[in-house]
Order: sequence, then C-alpha cells, then structure tokens
Amino acid sequence: MTGESEYVEVNLNRNPFLFSGTKVADGFGRMLVTSVGMSMTWGEMMSTISRDTNEQTPLQARLNKLTSAIGKVGLVVAFLVLVVLLVRYFTGNTKDENGNTEFTGSKTKVNDIINSVVGIVAAAVTIVVVAIPEGLPLAVTLTLAYSMKRMMADQAMVRKLSACETMGSATVICTDEIGTLTLNQMKVTKLWLGQESMEERNSTSISDNVLELLHQGVGLNTTGTVYKSTSGSEFEFSGSPTEKAILFWAVKELNMDMEKLKQSCSILHVEAFNSTKKRSGVSMRKKDDNTINVHWKGAAEMVLAMCSHYYDVSGEIKALDDVERKKFDQMVQGMAASSLRCIAFAHKQVQEEENEGEKVNKNLKDSNLTLLGLVGIRDPCRSGVQKAVKACQYAGVNIKMITGDNVFTARAIATECGILRPNQDLNGAVVEGEEFRNYTPEERLEKVDKICVMARSSPFDKLLMSFGVPTETTMNRVSFVLRLEFRGPY
Repeated sequence: MTGESEYVEVNLNRNPFLFSGTKVADGFGRMLVTSVGMSMTWGEMMSTISRDTNEQTPLQARLNKLTSAIGKVGLVVAFLVLVVLLVRYFTGNTKDENGNTEFTGSKTKVNDIINSVVGIVAAAVTIVVVAIPEGLPLAVTLTLAYSMKRMMADQAMVRKLSACETMGSATVICTDEIGTLTLNQMKVTKLWLGQESMEERNSTSISDNVLELLHQGVGLNTTGTVYKSTSGSEFEFSGSPTEKAILFWAVKELNMDMEKLKQSCSILHVEAFNSTKKRSGVSMRKKDDNTINVHWKGAAEMVLAMCSHYYDVSGEIKALDDVERKKFDQMVQGMAASSLRCIAFAHKQVQEEENEGEKVNKNLKDSNLTLLGLVGIRDPCRSGVQKAVKACQYAGVNIKMITGDNVFTARAIATECGILRPNQDLNGAVVEGEEFRNYTPEERLEKVDKICVMARSSPFDKLLMSFGVPTETTMNRVSFVLRLEFRGPY
C-alpha cells in the first residue's frame, strides 16, 4: 500500500500490523481485525483519493471541443451575415414585400431604419443560437444511459455512465485463465508414479512407503483444510481450487486420513507458495521415529529441476539422469497438451543437524530431492467462452490470455477457447513471462500486438503487458487495471 520496492517483514514481535490491501509476498498466518471502514489506514487514504475530481472523459472532452468549434464557426457566420445584410440594406439592395426599396437615404423614416436593423441583428443572433448544439450533451447522456441498461441486461452492473464509453473504447482484453476462461472447478484426473500412469489402478497398487510420503506431501504441505462433521459422512474442503482438488483426490483416491496424519506428525518449518518460486515446501517430523522429511509441491518443471532421483511404482528409488529427465519432461508436456495443470511432489529425508541449519537460514533443502509423483489437474473451459471470444474478435477486439500455467497448458487452453487458431503461426504469439520480461521497452512495444498468450507470468509481467498494449485496454483483475484508472472504473 505504501509503495515500498522491497518486501517488508511482518512478525509478531517487532512489526505485527498489516494494512488492508497489503499483498502477502511470502509466508502465511492468522490475523485479527482491529479496524474497519474509514477507521483503518487504507480507509483514510482512500477517502482522500476517492473524491470526485470532475475529470472529463475523452468523449466529454471531444464533445466540448466540437461544441466550441461549432460555436466559433457560428459566430463567424453570424458576423458575416450581419455585415452582408447591413451593407445590402444601406446600399438600397433590399426591397420590402411591395417591391419598394427599403432604404432611400434621407427619405426613409428613422423608425423604419431601426426596425430593419433590429431584424437583421435578430437574424444574426438566431444563427448563433442555432449553431451552438445545446442538446448534444443531453443526447449523449441518454445514449450512454441506454447502453448502461443494455449492459445490465447482460448481468454487468455499471456504476458510472462513463464506464460505457470506456468499454466501448476497448481494443484489447487481457484476461486471466483460471476462473475466467475456465470454470475454476479443478479435479485431479491423472497420476504418474515413476514413468507409469496410475489411471487404471487404485491406491492399493502403490507401495506403502510411497503412499505414506504422498499423504505427508499432500496433507501437510497445503494451505487447505479437510473437515468432517461427527454427524455427517461427507467431507468439506476449503482453500484454493488447486488445493481443494488435490485434497479431494488424496482423501477419496488415496484414502488419506487428515486428522490421523496431523496427530502423527509435527510441522517444523513452512515455505509458502508464491508466484515467483511457483512451489511450496514444508519440513515435518514423524513422532514415532523422529525422522525429518522435507516435502515440496509445485509446478512440475520447477520441482523436477530440484530432483536427482525418483520412485517407481514398486517403491524403488532410481537415479534421474538426463535420459530419464527427458522422459519426464515429455510426460509433463503431454499432460499440458491435454489442458492439464501438472503438479509434482518431491521429498528428502534430512538429518537433525541439517534441520538446525534450516532453522538458522530459514530455507528448506531444495536440492537432490526424490520425485514422488506427478498429478494432472483439469479445469474445464466455460461453456460460452468460445462464443464470447469469437464475438470479441469479430468486433475487432484482440484477446490476450495471461496465465501462470506452463506454456504447453496455456497453449492448449487458448486453442480450446478460440484465442489461438489451430493453424495459426505460433512464432511470437506464445511467450513466457521471463522472455517478455527480458525484452527492451522498444521490443515489447514492437511485439506486444502479436502476442496472444503469455505463460508462466508473474504479476509484474502482467503490469508490463498492460503498459505495452494501447491505452484503450481492459483488464479483468485488480492487478491489471492500473493502466485504465484514468479512464474511469467499470
């Protein structure tokens, strides 16, 4: 909220307070709300910046400019008409309804001269009044109000009329994937142990030691919870969609008992998931034999890079050399090409001395891990996405998908949604966040129009994208709207 470029550490002793709106970059915890509304620091700050500045929208500015130009032209025309009519009158070139010359020098009465001059001036004033479009702002307001009514019929609530203008000016839509293009209803549909798919096998075919380690890696390395009431037989899952999908799979398919697991193990240290590392870790101690294990879970390519061995179906540990690693990479790419998000689980048993070193350094061991398995999570696309994307493209609005998934999953989902065409040239149309981040500002401006999909992107990459696209751009998440704040909120 305060705009620091460096992370600020918050702890119970020295700096225990969080501002509303603060983004948690790493870690987790519980909070107690001490102030709400205008009493909190965020409320005080927002009260000073949320006042109506009466800033004109681009349409209002253009209309005012048009009105001013028409008014000036009207004044010039009225002045010319006044001069011409006066010259014609006093030179005797005008006649009355009887065909007599109106002005005959000294023979014309003063009252007749005054009446004629007043009539000429009235004609000029009438031109000025007619030239200034007083009803134009009202007509535009009525048009925007009608647009607002139509948008409300499409389940879009508009608080400000200027938002209709903003949406009508959009030429690019940058959208997230999860929950926007997809249903955000994730489900684990595939499990790989070693290099064998467990799709047609049940949990009894998994060796006991690997199954126990999977239970630990899923049940302890998570921010989700599993609850089962004493009266009911159904489980209740809470947490992020990904966490709920993995917990549901572990409970239903692997017969994981969350309560029994937490009673038999104690958590020593936690490294929470963030968008940079794309993985989370936990160190835990088994109470019965005091063994300590470090468990990691996260994006498959990130976790695989930390592994030197892997478990096969029988529970034997095998070396992960370059040939085997290439096979695993192909498995990950195959799942991603099927629109599956690939999550990997890995662990390492550490000694007590190593655990003491972790407490000092506050970092978990993340090298020479043993891969436990890979799971594929499917999040189906919304039913009307293809139609909506096609309608936007037909209207001349370019759609860009920016996601944290790997490039193969992002490409498959973008093709399924219609953002990418099956026969489209993908050279430059699909990039990763790191590649886009390393472009120079000139290269970003040059290539941004061709980019349709950006994978493995961080919030900073999304911000760079928003500043690279044209001004008339709409973003669908809070972290995307910085570029359009001056155009009015929607």
